[in-house]
Amino acid sequence: MNDTQVLNIAVQMLVEMGKLAAPVLIVSMAVGIGVSLLQSITQLQEATLSFVPKLAAVALVVVFAGHWMINSLVGFTDHMYRLIPALLHAG
Repeated sequence: MNDTQVLNIAVQMLVEMGKLAAPVLIVSMAVGIGVSLLQSITQLQEATLSFVPKLAAVALVVVFAGHWMINSLVGFTDHMYRLIPALLHAG
């Protein structure tokens, strides 16, 4: 196993983790901006007011996208396990 293969695996892993984290992060950011806008309009500055909607939104994302996330992660893991014999013989 050479350094090119290690870097290729690391890049694949980072891309996969980015794809899995993106829905949660994007929804959390959008809800956070919306709640901050609402707080600045109403001048209601309560810390827990921003936490609860984000938690609910992230929970909904996990409920709706969780199946895709698990399938994607299992597929990536399966792909990595299938690479093991080729990596052992390449070294």
